[in-house]
Amino acid sequence: MPITEILKKNADFYPNDVALTEINPQLEEEKHTTWREYSLIETKKGEAYKKEITWSDFNKRANRFANLLLTRGVKKGDKVAILLMNCIEWLPIYFGVLKAGALAVPLNYRYTAEEIKYCLELSDASILIFGPEFIGRVEEICGRIPKVNTLFYAGEDCPSFAESYDRLVSYCSSVAPNITLTDNDEAAIYFSSGTTGFPKAIIHNHQSLMHAAMTEQNHHSQTKDDVFLCIPPLYHTGAKMHWFGSFLVGGRAVLLKGIKPQWILKAVSDEHCTIVWLLVPWAQDILDAIDRGDVNINDYELSQWRLMHIGAQPVPPSLISRWKEHFPNHQYDTNYGLSESIGPGCVHLGVENIHKVGAIGKAGYGWEVKIVDENRNTVKQGEVGELAVKGPGVMTCYYKDEKATSEVLKDGWLFTGDMAMEDEDGFIFLVDRKKDVIITGGENLYPVQIEDFLRKNNKIKDVAVIGIPDSRLGEIAAAIVELKPDETMTEQEFDDFCLDLPRYKRPKKVIFADVPRNPTGKIEKPKLREMYGAKSVVAHENEIDK
Repeated sequence: MPITEILKKNADFYPNDVALTEINPQLEEEKHTTWREYSLIETKKGEAYKKEITWSDFNKRANRFANLLLTRGVKKGDKVAILLMNCIEWLPIYFGVLKAGALAVPLNYRYTAEEIKYCLELSDASILIFGPEFIGRVEEICGRIPKVNTLFYAGEDCPSFAESYDRLVSYCSSVAPNITLTDNDEAAIYFSSGTTGFPKAIIHNHQSLMHAAMTEQNHHSQTKDDVFLCIPPLYHTGAKMHWFGSFLVGGRAVLLKGIKPQWILKAVSDEHCTIVWLLVPWAQDILDAIDRGDVNINDYELSQWRLMHIGAQPVPPSLISRWKEHFPNHQYDTNYGLSESIGPGCVHLGVENIHKVGAIGKAGYGWEVKIVDENRNTVKQGEVGELAVKGPGVMTCYYKDEKATSEVLKDGWLFTGDMAMEDEDGFIFLVDRKKDVIITGGENLYPVQIEDFLRKNNKIKDVAVIGIPDSRLGEIAAAIVELKPDETMTEQEFDDFCLDLPRYKRPKKVIFADVPRNPTGKIEKPKLREMYGAKSVVAHENEIDK
């Protein structure tokens, strides 16, 4: 079933129920506005702390955009790029593209102008819809993207080089266009993480999107009464595919525009959120704010919050232990996935397996997994190898890149590039990215294992371990350590803490600095290697204040 049929079903069954709520807490802080509700269909848009649309509104807006695209000659299989910050218009626009039979091409809001141009050209997008935050970047390239014949602007004060989406869509029919879609029709192009250079274009069909929805709902048992708090960027598969579990059953979603601990807890409390997907840094920030006394969880209504789950990166067991101290009644889960496997869920821990925190879990609903050696033969239990996954959510291909596709796809198996091992109970533990493995004096070091150990130090907020060149050993392990606010640490104190590690695993250098992460929470190790790997790094010898 095409994913668009779920939107139609929700609009038919729950037309007047709220589908999406947008919360912009910064407006309240800056303008001291009050919470107010309005339908984007019935009320003129303006800046408000809170905006809502019903399932009927959602479906009508998607239909209107689909019909607008058809008036511009969009045909089945064409590509429409979306460059928007998280907002209440984002998902109706996305589904409008799908209803027109086109492929949605979400773009990372951190892309530079040249990266936007590259992705538009790579995807063969003919239309770009963008928001006010991107006027400068789009204007910089608009004369150099000949394949893009239409620029729609979503927002007030439309720039002269674009057309107003808000004005044009209001004249379009709210009846669904007569476009036949099948499971095998291509639905979207997502881009791989651009931390290793320019990204690859990943094609998924409607079957992939539907399987993501079914997998998520199977794992977390969403019902119509659940309320999902969505914080991560919608351009990424992670946020959207977790929302798909609620979408499948007509549950409400809250789009929170901000990541401050106070904002997250207030949104959960005031909107009665039951499910929250966090990234590791955000969970860490909430715990630190509680420990510092910046927030008092007794000031919020949190009893309905039943599930906290984390994805996008390895989760330190110490973080979950701390979380359960403050939120003992929460179910906890983690999901593993890639954009190539339609985001989270191909490997899944399960709320019943909290005793296995640290593992990414077992094969998710409808998925198969295996761990293989360099020749892609299955390794023995307990041995480290590359993780491979197989299921209905595997990408079709890398668009216009047969070589890259053939390197990772074989007989339906997606070879992830992640190094993993399976324990005696069949649980998979992520060891590291294949490209991140450090080879020092012939020994393989897996940075994630070292990072998990270092995070046990209560002065450390975040840490990344990378390999840097060494004339004798080839490369050595260096730890980039980000301390908690108002904490200090000396190099000697760091070295003393590492004495509990085997000697060969101890970082040979420590750099006290911020740890950069991308919008999905992943450590940007290529950036760190560029900063520190190509030159000699001198560890700080004196006490460093953060």
